[in-house]
Amino acid sequence: MRCYVVMGIAGCGKSSVGAALAAGLSATFIDGDDLHPKSNIEKMARGEALNDTDRAPWLEKVGTALRDFDGLCVIGCSALKRSYRNRIRDAAGEPVLFLHLDGAAEVIRKRMSARDDHFMPLSLLDSQIATLQPLQPDEASVTVDIDQSFDAVVAEILEKIGKVET
Repeated sequence: MRCYVVMGIAGCGKSSVGAALAAGLSATFIDGDDLHPKSNIEKMARGEALNDTDRAPWLEKVGTALRDFDGLCVIGCSALKRSYRNRIRDAAGEPVLFLHLDGAAEVIRKRMSARDDHFMPLSLLDSQIATLQPLQPDEASVTVDIDQSFDAVVAEILEKIGKVET
C-alpha cells in the first residue's frame, strides 16, 4: 500500500501521529489542515462546523495529493463519513488505507483543552463526534485506541499495517 490517511475527530492526534508514522514508514507526511481552503479555516475558527459542501473541495485535494505524490504518502484528514472516504479513494485512484485514531470523548476533550495553537475550537468537538461514521468491514482500515502513550499508538499502527499488508 502506498497511500495512508490518518483519520479521526479533532484532537485525536492526526498530525503528530501521522508525522511519526510517516517517519517510521520512510514516507512523506502531509497535514490535511494545510489543504483546507482559507474559508474553511476561518469558519472553523469562528466555531462553525463545516458542512458537506465546505468539505468537498478539501477532500478532493486530499485524494489528489495522494494520487499525485510519488512514493509512500501519509495524510492527516478527519475523513469522518464514509462518503468523505469514498471521495478521497476516488480522487486518489488507488487503494487507501485509513488509520483511525479512536478515543473516548473525554480523552480527546482533555487533549483539545490543552492545546492553544490550533484553529479548531473545543466547541466543535461534539459536532465532530456526531458526524463520525465508523469504518465498515469493506473499507481497508486499521483502528487504534489513542488512550495509551504516543509511542504505543505509533507502534501499534505500524504493527497492524504489517498485518494488513501481508
